[in-house]
Amino acid sequence: MEEYKILAMNFGSTSTKVAVYEGETQLMVKVFHHNAEDLENVSTMEQNAAIRKPLILSYLQEQGVDMREFDAIVGRGGLMKPLQGGTYAVNEKMLEDLRNCTYGTHVCNLGGILAAEIGQEIGKPAYVVDPPVIDEMSELAKLSGSPDFPRRPLFHALNQRAIAKRYAAEYGLPYDSLRLIVCHMGGGVTVGVHMYGKIVDVNNGLEGEGAYTAERPGTLPVLDVLRAAFSGKYGSTYEELRHFFTFQCGLAAYTGTNNGVEVSRRVREGDRQAELAYRGMAYQIAKEIGAAGAVLQGEVDAILLTGGFANDSMLMEWIEEYVNYLAPVFVYPGEDEMLALAQGAIRVLKGQEEVQVYA
Repeated sequence: MEEYKILAMNFGSTSTKVAVYEGETQLMVKVFHHNAEDLENVSTMEQNAAIRKPLILSYLQEQGVDMREFDAIVGRGGLMKPLQGGTYAVNEKMLEDLRNCTYGTHVCNLGGILAAEIGQEIGKPAYVVDPPVIDEMSELAKLSGSPDFPRRPLFHALNQRAIAKRYAAEYGLPYDSLRLIVCHMGGGVTVGVHMYGKIVDVNNGLEGEGAYTAERPGTLPVLDVLRAAFSGKYGSTYEELRHFFTFQCGLAAYTGTNNGVEVSRRVREGDRQAELAYRGMAYQIAKEIGAAGAVLQGEVDAILLTGGFANDSMLMEWIEEYVNYLAPVFVYPGEDEMLALAQGAIRVLKGQEEVQVYA
């Protein structure tokens, strides 16, 4: 039986990933890394698309890929209204919300936008899978301290779920029988509480809740943020302030770079300031994991560390030293998002899962 051929795309704040699958077999994969200078004056979806789409198409052309052979194009979902998990067909309502950034601005919106553009060009369906707005949080978890500012999940839903299921499969356990803490560490850091197949609590990593990251500040005192906004030091418009708090904080502010590999190199060469900043990130991530443990009342089957920063054994050791009292720690460097995207598209193409409609 001939396998479906899938083009999968995943857009992060510092990377563009593209992969070709035949069934669940990865035929090729390419990761384009973007530094702060590359994206310094890029703020809109159109500007991001103009940089990233040509990279993808040129790579596929260089590899001799016939675009007409694809059965579907799939992208990581963007910021949309809160949704249940699953695979969604990209429609005009979704595209309107993604292009206008109705529910938030992030490059992951390109997942649906470019999947639709490429799919339309070759006459094939476009999908997004497990977007970062999956909402399985309880009413209690959504309380923030003000009804005007409810907590909402904006996180690495696709990879968190994929890694949790991977752990479950490796140990022969049903995912919906487990109590897990999954921490994704990339351009953003999100810590999810997985209880019996549902992600019942997670920090809003995109908008600054939680630990500081490669370029985001994490949770800051509200009055300090207000003073900064009115000072004019960090910009005079919302977009200028958003850019500062999204791209110019965290490791970037402390060390001058958002590149974790570079920061790690400096630490190993004895740079005390780099070590302090890097240890500080590990410390804050560990505190988030501890808070997640409280949600599970200390009954945690495993802590799973994943994302790009999970490739750094030094950082992982620092985090594990803080949290291994709570549960065994397992490290899954990188992510399983590309395979999860392909699998989501294949399930609906085979009729194993009903495609969801965004309305």
